[in-house]
Amino acid sequence: MLADTLNRRFLAPAALGVALSLGSVAADPAAAQGRPDTFADLVDKVDDSVVNITTSSTVAAGVRGPNPGNPLEDFFEEFRRNLPEGEDGPRRPPSRRGSALGSGFVISEDGYIVTNNHVIENADEILIEFWSGAELPAEVIGTDPNTDIALLKVESDAPLPFVPFGDSDVMRTGDWVMAMGNPLGQGFSVSAGIVSARERELQGAYDDYIQTDAAINRGNSGGPLFNMDGEVIGVNTAILSPNGGSIGLGFAMSSNVVTRVIDQLQEFGETRRGWLGVRIQDVDPELAEALGLETARGALITDVPEGPAMEAGIEARDVILSFDGKEIEDTRELVRTVGNAPVGEAVRVTVFRDGATQTLLVTLGRREDAERPVPASAEEEIEEGPDSKELLGLTVATLNDELRTQLGLEDDAEGLVVADIDADSAAYEKGLRAGDVIEEAGQVRVSTIRELEARIAEAREAGQKSFLLLVRRQGDPRFVALSLEEADAE
Repeated sequence: MLADTLNRRFLAPAALGVALSLGSVAADPAAAQGRPDTFADLVDKVDDSVVNITTSSTVAAGVRGPNPGNPLEDFFEEFRRNLPEGEDGPRRPPSRRGSALGSGFVISEDGYIVTNNHVIENADEILIEFWSGAELPAEVIGTDPNTDIALLKVESDAPLPFVPFGDSDVMRTGDWVMAMGNPLGQGFSVSAGIVSARERELQGAYDDYIQTDAAINRGNSGGPLFNMDGEVIGVNTAILSPNGGSIGLGFAMSSNVVTRVIDQLQEFGETRRGWLGVRIQDVDPELAEALGLETARGALITDVPEGPAMEAGIEARDVILSFDGKEIEDTRELVRTVGNAPVGEAVRVTVFRDGATQTLLVTLGRREDAERPVPASAEEEIEEGPDSKELLGLTVATLNDELRTQLGLEDDAEGLVVADIDADSAAYEKGLRAGDVIEEAGQVRVSTIRELEARIAEAREAGQKSFLLLVRRQGDPRFVALSLEEADAE
């Protein structure tokens, strides 16, 4: 097991209030947020707007349910396996029902509800339970897997209590916050803490997390993180933990990201992010000196495939310094700024090229359209690609029957074998060795070199600084994050 596990699938603000003491008073007492004597008044103000979410879905036979680790599920599965043939009825049923729990909150009196996408993903039925005990079925209006946000809708005869969004950008490290939700299926629960950090990035190109020590546990995914005015400044989404429980490292997607997503889901039923169409990397001091830049900032263009940037005249080796009037410090800021820009509108992009700056007008495309796979021709579908290739300091080869036998793998094992590795590479320093099998890249299963190359290209285009691999060695899987920047430098 990893020392730190990212539990993004089952999270939650949890159980009891947290008593904290502050070592000193803020330098500016007028701006300081005083320690509340109680959170009870705040709970009374917002509790009617927080909901529990129960989903049910059809799970194929042999597939674990949405709540793995359930002892009853394990017991009955073992019971079925041990019964003599023919005595258990449908020993391997074609499907079964599974359920999962999560949290959410009402954002309008006409019944719009926000939660995490992973709470309702693949659900056949969604049931909303309110603080009062009332229950209503919900339908999905839209989802955004990139930020793990989903928008639901219920129909109610009476207006529903709701909570407003606050401005997450004004939150400061050390400000008090309160989380509400359904930890471990225990029902409505409250926890309190402070903002531990801001602008945290976990895995996604659009990540902007508020880190908090308010207790967050499995089961409260999608629950609200409140400021002391009763405004939602974050949606509880993830925890870092070695055991799956709260250790004071919780993450809530910031409200200023969530509101933009929700606005688009309400209007279109989907997100519509701007797309520039470039591959980029950060500018370090060595690159800045080589390019003639006075300071190491901006986003260096490494490739310009066909798309809006190429049509506007942007070239490889250009450094984007500003986008639509906003100064660009690094690739992460460019990705988020472009993603928030309107599709189909012309924006001014200032680039540094050959020792001087110039401004180009770019009409943005839509990222969701650009990311859709293009149907391959019959010839492309048959073509297998190279048998081995060097990527990220690794020489990877496609699995075949000979390699499966040599490595002691199952006949249906899929992935790419690390045939060789550069001892001076970052991959070697991270513990990868020849004989390891790469099963996933960027959280997607890969079985061909072309698929791995595509995942690496997408990660680079999205401005990611690291690339996550799921590697299996002698039957034991583990995740390894490799730096794309170091790979580019090599």
